[in-house]
Amino acid sequence: MPVDPSIAAALAMLESAGVPPMYEGTPEAGRASFLALTAGARTPEQLVPVASSEDSTVPGAAGDLRARVYRPEGDGPFPTVVFFHGGGWVIGDLDTHDNQARSVCRGARAVVVSVDYRLAPEHPFPAAADDAVAAARYVAAHLGEFGGDDRLAVAGDSAGGNLAAVAAQQLDADRTPVAAQFLIYPAVDSAGEYPSRVENAKGYFLEQPTMDWFNGHYAGAWEDAADPRLSPLHADLTGLAPALVVTAELDPLRDEGEAYAEKLRAAGVRVEQQRYDGMIHGFFDMGPISPAAQAAIEESCARFGELLHG
Repeated sequence: MPVDPSIAAALAMLESAGVPPMYEGTPEAGRASFLALTAGARTPEQLVPVASSEDSTVPGAAGDLRARVYRPEGDGPFPTVVFFHGGGWVIGDLDTHDNQARSVCRGARAVVVSVDYRLAPEHPFPAAADDAVAAARYVAAHLGEFGGDDRLAVAGDSAGGNLAAVAAQQLDADRTPVAAQFLIYPAVDSAGEYPSRVENAKGYFLEQPTMDWFNGHYAGAWEDAADPRLSPLHADLTGLAPALVVTAELDPLRDEGEAYAEKLRAAGVRVEQQRYDGMIHGFFDMGPISPAAQAAIEESCARFGELLHG
């Protein structure tokens, strides 16, 4: 179906602004632009309400990482979700994804620990993956200090969905229990070729040259594109935690996300997979401009909550 009309209007506005594409600039410029487009454009009344949020730190693979802990309304104990932001492993931070973490906290009725992992090109692959695993291991060992009960889950969007999938695999290998995964239009197969990457390569916010720019900065020097820490689709998925995999119809990453869901299902993992028609990559932060996106955000977070609490 056509792109959601509210999102189409926003895309037209971005195009008319004449801003040079991110892939023509530096990572620093991309980070500043993304921050302005997300947190910088957010009004106070658009902030998703939660009981509290508090800045903190968690150990990464090479030192402490900034983190932000969100607590839901109501009486606990609650499950704890480790959340990893998107941004191609190059841009994004706690502030760009503040509302997304809040949406997961509120909709899934869970404590959310959002982790600000190291970014490329300053810290290329596997730094982000190593940080994600280290942070998830730490939270798993300190659940009483976060949510209070014994349920740990992982979540993330785009590159963050990649890191959540990697963390779920590594914790399973450690025999650390993971209750659920919430993978929002995840990047899971750097080595693959998919029709959606051609069909949706231009005009829907995330474009193929930008994806190439992200991947070049993060893993351009890594020879094995099928390394499961980079492309988690290529791992053995047997025994992993139940997953909700969300994709968008007009997203270059649509097909690989859905392929991951199918491979999980084939491995005997309980999977719920939802494609949102008319949506584009990044819709999980577009609720303030699109009622359809807001409905998708609320529905998917509620479904994740059911998976986590079920």
